[in-house]
Amino acid sequence: MSLLSAAKAKSPNLGFTPDFVHTAMAPYLNDLHKSGIRVISNAGGTNPLACGAALQEIIKKSDLDMKIAVVTGDDLIKQKDAFKTGGITDMDSGKPFPEHIQSVNAYLGARPISRALDLGADIVITGRCVDSSLVLGPLIHTFGWKRNNFNLLASGSLAGHLIECGAQCTGGIYTDWHLVPDWHNIGFPIAECTSDGNFTITKPRESGGLISFGTVAEQLVYEIGDPRHYILPDVSCNFSHVTITEVQDEEAVTVTGAIGIPPSSSYKVCATYLDGFRATAVCAAVGGPRAAEKGRRTAESILSRTRDMFTHLGLEDYSAVHLQIIGAEDSYGPHARGKDLAREAVIWLGVHHKQKKALEIFAREIAPAGTGMAPGLTAVVGGRPKVSPVLKPFFFLYPRKDVKIDIFMDGNHIEQFVDDHSFTVDEYISSVEPVTPEVPKDLPSGPYSYRLEELAYTRSGDKGNTANIGVVARHPLYYPYLKRALSAQVVEEYFQHLLQKEVDSEQLVTRYELPGTHALNFVLKNSLGGGGIASLRSDPQGKAFGQMLLDLEIKNVPDLKSLIE
Repeated sequence: MSLLSAAKAKSPNLGFTPDFVHTAMAPYLNDLHKSGIRVISNAGGTNPLACGAALQEIIKKSDLDMKIAVVTGDDLIKQKDAFKTGGITDMDSGKPFPEHIQSVNAYLGARPISRALDLGADIVITGRCVDSSLVLGPLIHTFGWKRNNFNLLASGSLAGHLIECGAQCTGGIYTDWHLVPDWHNIGFPIAECTSDGNFTITKPRESGGLISFGTVAEQLVYEIGDPRHYILPDVSCNFSHVTITEVQDEEAVTVTGAIGIPPSSSYKVCATYLDGFRATAVCAAVGGPRAAEKGRRTAESILSRTRDMFTHLGLEDYSAVHLQIIGAEDSYGPHARGKDLAREAVIWLGVHHKQKKALEIFAREIAPAGTGMAPGLTAVVGGRPKVSPVLKPFFFLYPRKDVKIDIFMDGNHIEQFVDDHSFTVDEYISSVEPVTPEVPKDLPSGPYSYRLEELAYTRSGDKGNTANIGVVARHPLYYPYLKRALSAQVVEEYFQHLLQKEVDSEQLVTRYELPGTHALNFVLKNSLGGGGIASLRSDPQGKAFGQMLLDLEIKNVPDLKSLIE
């Protein structure tokens, strides 16, 4: 959103996702119109009205009768000064509202979308909203679900959560990737929903990919935090007892068991702010014997050289540095294997500085490494590193009643959306104390050991500077052994080289249980080096965390494979 805000500042006609208009919609408008298919998208970014106008122009040239509704109200940038003086603090860290704000957007829900459909829109475009609302909105419109039908709203939100990341639900980034056919033609998921809240996940026939318990369960645990309190604008959801059942002789699964409770009376708001500048040099490849050692010394020499220049020019030191030798398994920390045997490696050197001038010096001083440092350095990926602003997120809560939501149709204001707050609660449940782990006392031990991958699927993702890792048992009989072996402390120790503690006693990993799918979800705070575009790491969103955990050894267990034979 901050990048789209910058684009809008350059031109009042920018600030949305142009690919939605020109690539996703324009070539298919005639087919959509002929079939009566209605489209909902949050591609409006920071300028949904401009997005609607751009698409309306194409529709007009095509001589089609299609109504475009635009939902606005999420953009709160005009209130940034009031937030600054109003004592707003970050909902996780408690830090005060920052300077140099670039964007401020509330996460809206599904009701404005359903209302736009009620008004006859063929296409609905929004700015910032929760991803699952794009599915819940049409379900509310179609089935007439009321604001207090909390279980139904939770079920519709779950359907949206499962398909919101496209092919991630149909075999994309699946633990058993080698079993997923035809990546080049992978099918996107389809949620077939009924008015009672039950739904089936499937995909187009003769498309690639895979629908199974594993592919869908991985997506269930993706980026949900506490599964008992998944907070959304329309409903707070409990997904801990959701069940996923494969449909016999069909590539589909049925999903049931979502529970809903009243939502918060506040919207979650994401602001972004400018905090200096960053640059990343990627040098590939360092070839030959002792490649990792050569790469590390090269990077350290670049840092020493530029620091000498900073001192001479009266500039401060780097605010942050991240050096990683890809090929030496640096991201694995103490779990790396054979790092000294690598004969080719890639240098990843990310730096952060308060002044752009300093990083422009850094960018110029990468090339000399090719002639004055280690042999075997072959290329700098992308040429001279680019200096870009560091944009960090700041999350806070804001009363729903103070957010004005408007609906436009074909560029004209139709109505102000009136939200009913009678089904919300005043307190915001960010989390509750985890359930005390319960492991059967008579759970037998044994002489066997397994890699986690043999017993479970994993999927990881991010929310700001927090990562989550979902672990799903491949068979229900494995689940109690996973609960016994994978405590929060075990996972924290495994990833301690990536966690940033403010005090040694701080616990940064929390474990949650999902007995319905025989899964565990681990939330790792301060684990991404700032997260997103604020992070200097090669994996700023923790996408590889789940894969890294697959090598964890589960010891002292019986012959688990024989239990399911």
